[in-house]
Amino acid sequence: MTLGSASVILSAVLASLLSGCAPQLKPDPHYVLGKPYQAGTIWYYPKESYDLDETGLAAIAKGDAPRLTTDGEVFDQTALAAGHPIIQLPAIARLTNLENGREVTVRLNDRGSGDPRRLVEITRRTATLLGMPSDGVARVRLRVLPNESHAAAEAVPGAPSLAISAAPRGSVVEVAELPPPPGVRQGNGRTLPAAGIAAPVDAPPPAPPMRLPEAVTQTVPNPGRLMVRLDSFEEYQYASVQRAKMVAAGARIVSVFEGRTERFRVEIGPLPDVAHAEAVLNQALASGIPDARIVVD
Repeated sequence: MTLGSASVILSAVLASLLSGCAPQLKPDPHYVLGKPYQAGTIWYYPKESYDLDETGLAAIAKGDAPRLTTDGEVFDQTALAAGHPIIQLPAIARLTNLENGREVTVRLNDRGSGDPRRLVEITRRTATLLGMPSDGVARVRLRVLPNESHAAAEAVPGAPSLAISAAPRGSVVEVAELPPPPGVRQGNGRTLPAAGIAAPVDAPPPAPPMRLPEAVTQTVPNPGRLMVRLDSFEEYQYASVQRAKMVAAGARIVSVFEGRTERFRVEIGPLPDVAHAEAVLNQALASGIPDARIVVD
């Protein structure tokens, strides 16, 4: 045996031993909401939302090393998946690239990078189907799908039980008999107790698969306007105080209605590009406005 052959065999043996010592991932998909947490200087407060609809910037998740997502699934750059800073996990959402109109359905199963400049962090495969540049960001809209998200949460351990109450029913139900055939004495309508009649029950929707199908829908592009939204208030005076912190950057107060409630939103924009939006957001965060974020209006 030559020295070279011995070296090759030794390398193969060492590689085999090291691979045997590598930690094995044990997937444990489960429901997660979580407590408030801090990423950098920003605090995030997780909350359940099955009708979330928001806009912002999407970035591509980095890294290929094997790991588990926040809800215990295996991180996979080839799957249609995304990370979100506060929503319950897992959840199912429709993600639209507003710049070209492409949209896909993604599984939210991770907390993302904690970068306040980004709304979501997506896998490379998701970015490819959305037509995003491999090293850039895109303006997106994220809409949580309520039925699919409830089904996804209920399909894994740890999901909170949902109290289901039947619609109120009367104590009795009137039942009319059909006319009897000839020669049979006529009968009258009678009453039956409501407990004897079972209400129809809708079958729950099937749980979405862990790996969602690659279906791309083409919609009309709507890139919108890049804005930095600082916060909104029910009292104009508080909005005015916040505007004063960023008045040099062009902050203004806009009156909006949420239902019948008037609120005063403080915002800056439109901004010409992502770089300017990020610079304004960084300035707002440094000025002590932790809820500031980039949106697409």
